[in-house]
Amino acid sequence: MTKTALAELDEVLDELDTLLKDPDVGAQLADKGVNISLAMTLAEGLRAYVNGDKDKALLELGTAIEEIASRMARMRSGGIPS
Repeated sequence: MTKTALAELDEVLDELDTLLKDPDVGAQLADKGVNISLAMTLAEGLRAYVNGDKDKALLELGTAIEEIASRMARMRSGGIPS
């Protein structure tokens, strides 16, 4: 049986999830100032969106974007990055 394009996309997103949970990947991303939890939230939002669940996509993506914007604003005003 051949895979559908959506099934293949789900596999890629599963691989992304696995990579984001890998401690070595997490350490490299953290060195770049990337918060793993936010990256996973963004990935979940993307998964929801490509699967047609726009309400969940909006919630996940919106939450992550708001948090990233808030953290950047704190850093720009001299706060501690997180």
